[in-house]
Amino acid sequence: MPKIGMEPIRRASLIKATIAEIGNVGSLEVTVSRIAKRAGMSSALAHHYFGSKEAMFMAAMRHVLTVYGAEVRGALAAADGPEARVRAVIRASFSTSNFRREVISAWLNFYVLAQTRDEARRLLAVYQRRLVSNLTHGLRPLIGARAAQVACSIAVMIDGAYLHAALSETPNATRAVGRVEDYLTLALNAG
Repeated sequence: MPKIGMEPIRRASLIKATIAEIGNVGSLEVTVSRIAKRAGMSSALAHHYFGSKEAMFMAAMRHVLTVYGAEVRGALAAADGPEARVRAVIRASFSTSNFRREVISAWLNFYVLAQTRDEARRLLAVYQRRLVSNLTHGLRPLIGARAAQVACSIAVMIDGAYLHAALSETPNATRAVGRVEDYLTLALNAG
């Protein structure tokens, strides 16, 4: 007989284990068995909850994006003024819950999966639109018509910092924020 209320706990455990295993291996070349073992359950139970490794990974990325969205909303709520809003989005993108080895690895694999899977492509497009929209909203009062272009450039720099971090030994959030904010300062002073 199934234990009442265990499904959300087990799903959360599998999502956490999926992110950890992808971070450990560095690719999607992990087995459901390995993920389930890390989560402390059988692979049959993992398949029961998600059906496939891809579904598990997509749930893990939805979780990553939910955490990221909450970080951004919290940072925006505390921001005072348009420039502070832009800087808040940049800093939230590199918070300790978002910019850590296993999440960076998950992002890298998510980009690869988005090339071949419609669900991943759609989820990635939603993330990208929201990122650019949040940045544009803060930039528009500061630089007018150039806001969308600068917002796209900042978004590219954020994603590029994740790629760079995936290839480095130790991700450095402070350095990543500094580089993106340096570009922001240049863009704001340009005109």
